[in-house]
Amino acid sequence: MSLAADLVYELKNAADPVISPDGQRIVYTKSWAVRDEASPATRSRLMLMDLASGQEAANAGEREFTQGNADGSPRFSPDGATLAFLRSAQPGEPRQVWLIPADGGESRQLTSAPKGVQDFAWSPDSGRMVYCADTEPDSGASDGNSDDGPRVVEINRLRYRHDLQGWRGDSHYHLYVIELGSGDTTPVTHGDWDDFGAVWSPDGSKIAFISGRREDRDSRALTEAYVVPAEGGEPECWSGGLSSVGAVAWAPDSRQLVAVASEDEAGMVLWQGWLYILQPQGEPRRITDDKQRPTLGGGPGAARQPEIRWCDDARIIFLGEHKGQSFIYQSLPHGGETRQLWGGERLASGLSVDAEGQWAVVSSSSPAQPSDIHLVDIGDGTSIVAVEPNWAFLASQPAAPLEKFSLERAGFNIECRLWFPPDFDANSMYPLVLDIHGGPNGAFYDSYVPWQQALAGSGYLVLAANPRGSSTYGNDFMRAVLDDWGGEDYLDLMAAVDTVCQRQYVDQQRLGIHGYSYGGYMTSWTIGHSRRFGAAVVGAPCTNLYTMYGTSDIGISFGEPQWGWSATDSPEKLLARSPISHADRVTAPVLLLHGEADARCPVGQSEEYFVALKRLGKTVEFVRFPDSNHSFPRTGHPRMREEYLARLVRWFDQWLG
Repeated sequence: MSLAADLVYELKNAADPVISPDGQRIVYTKSWAVRDEASPATRSRLMLMDLASGQEAANAGEREFTQGNADGSPRFSPDGATLAFLRSAQPGEPRQVWLIPADGGESRQLTSAPKGVQDFAWSPDSGRMVYCADTEPDSGASDGNSDDGPRVVEINRLRYRHDLQGWRGDSHYHLYVIELGSGDTTPVTHGDWDDFGAVWSPDGSKIAFISGRREDRDSRALTEAYVVPAEGGEPECWSGGLSSVGAVAWAPDSRQLVAVASEDEAGMVLWQGWLYILQPQGEPRRITDDKQRPTLGGGPGAARQPEIRWCDDARIIFLGEHKGQSFIYQSLPHGGETRQLWGGERLASGLSVDAEGQWAVVSSSSPAQPSDIHLVDIGDGTSIVAVEPNWAFLASQPAAPLEKFSLERAGFNIECRLWFPPDFDANSMYPLVLDIHGGPNGAFYDSYVPWQQALAGSGYLVLAANPRGSSTYGNDFMRAVLDDWGGEDYLDLMAAVDTVCQRQYVDQQRLGIHGYSYGGYMTSWTIGHSRRFGAAVVGAPCTNLYTMYGTSDIGISFGEPQWGWSATDSPEKLLARSPISHADRVTAPVLLLHGEADARCPVGQSEEYFVALKRLGKTVEFVRFPDSNHSFPRTGHPRMREEYLARLVRWFDQWLG
């Protein structure tokens, strides 16, 4: 079995941990891929760990808590008696909320939302729940199928589909409150917009949530924070003056909110947000600066929001990021210095805090560990590894060693990460692959990335640079790429390659380049502007910005602020910054890898580039991944993930080996 296959089928993931209110138990979601020649699939179920007896070693005392094949998103009730979670009872069925006694027993289904539940939150009295569900209007668009034959599909708005959420039509996400005892369900929100991210006020009287209700909501991905009475009524906007809100949490007295938000009209809150204090009829007040970026979830269909806890003693505890590393931070509502409490040298994705604000659990990935969960003492910043699901695999397949370095270029410090083959010998010569992240406002972290590990394990040096435009390095650095794709960011990457190529063990005659999404754009742009690379693997690129504008699910909301213009304003500028316009200059053999169900960077972007290169007589191969969206290399079907990794390594072996 190849290392690529090993990574897909051997690695296990521990995610979305929650700690019980009394701090005595942890529950988390364990997921893994099952290698089945007939139908490989991903499984997930809940694991429970009792902390009362202490933790002598990682994984001590853990046990399976549920027996489903698609269980996740656990949350303890405030009284600690019940655990709620999301489950798909059968493959392909929508997820519903299920309940199970926290001490164990039989689980029961709570909700029966026709299109499933996206997220939920407990009421303070543990007797109710607010949940977010997809709502189809009475006259909603058909999915194109019916018992009496095919039907037409009518589209009336720009945002009619989404890469993760699928076909949207005229559907919207709205909030509902359900009584646990009777099962009675009451709609809380409605309208021609999406409502999500609900949190219940500590006094039980109100629900805060995120919504996009601006007049330009169809073309701008901007959101606001609203508060509505728990029994329903007219929501009130609390975030006037802010352009976009990504997450909210309540103050202990239920009179204020803390929000991850931004004043940037480009809607960049996902890439650089700050903490703001919100209250009704008041001006938002910012309490953090550029030294950290609060971590956000992805909204409906994506990763869940890490907890933000406003403690009774006025501490605000949250998960954040700085220079490609994650930390637990503490801020105060009146402002002042934000403190790092724990973390570094890892990428964290989940945070849960106990009722007293003393203990936290964090799920993360580090350069040496694909997935783990730490139990953190918030008071003194110490921690233990509570869950380490991949220790056996890593014993036989150790992670690649990492070196970090920086270079100065054109006014910015460019941080780079260099991965080495496990048996690296400085007296030997090695091929080098430049790996380029997506975004462009993404970033490479101190974390375990499967394709980087597969390449390093196959004998390659892997250079992962964070050029200008990358997030976690401050707002000015992040915004420096806007209206300049393929400009200074390209030069940053080439400077990183130049720096590494000065080392005696780098074989400059065997240089490769790989990138996915915006990294695919930059890979195809680079090989049209440089002949130094002997092979290129281009994943899910945007190669023609003019056609992407009208075919991507975010072509307008994302494209206009990123490119600085629209297709109707300056088509010649979009084409000038499109890699397809420079295809005639490509000399590297090109492998295109693209999911057929990708709505973010549609597969037509690779189709166009393939035709252009093929017609010009270039060496190019195009591989299509069926039923795969934009996220498939990380979260897609196991067989598709295995194919991506295997073809990536084989292409470089063929042309650089």
